[in-house]
Amino acid sequence: MWSTLAFRIKCDDAVDEDWDDTAVDDFFKGAMPKWLSDEELATDNKQYYVVKESELQENDLLHLFTEIAFYSERENVLTAPPPLKIEKVVVVTKEDTEEGHEMLKAHNAIFYVSYKYNGEYSEWARDHKAVIRKTMDGKPGHMYLEVVAAE
Repeated sequence: MWSTLAFRIKCDDAVDEDWDDTAVDDFFKGAMPKWLSDEELATDNKQYYVVKESELQENDLLHLFTEIAFYSERENVLTAPPPLKIEKVVVVTKEDTEEGHEMLKAHNAIFYVSYKYNGEYSEWARDHKAVIRKTMDGKPGHMYLEVVAAE
């Protein structure tokens, strides 16, 4: 689990160090969810959004989250950003959005990410899966990020 109380690009305001757990829906608490089954993905559910290829390229946070997932499985043996290729992302949220792509900006969301490592370490050159849960309590800069490998 990774948490920050100052997740922002630039701000001179003081950081509020008190996390408000009551502001996060119970759906996003507790044990990490398991990987979605093909049956779950096949259901017509507005809570699931399969991220389009063009959105994968444009969303820097998805790449950051995927790198964090990759590093969570390693013991800091890499000194440069790993060459990762995101294959597929499914986003699940309870936030009401007009368009599916808006789920990428949800304060509370679960990302199911499949990706490949394309680097020099052959033992890592395979398909990877991670479940990444992002929660925010509504206070500027507050965010929890939880990651679990789903292999």
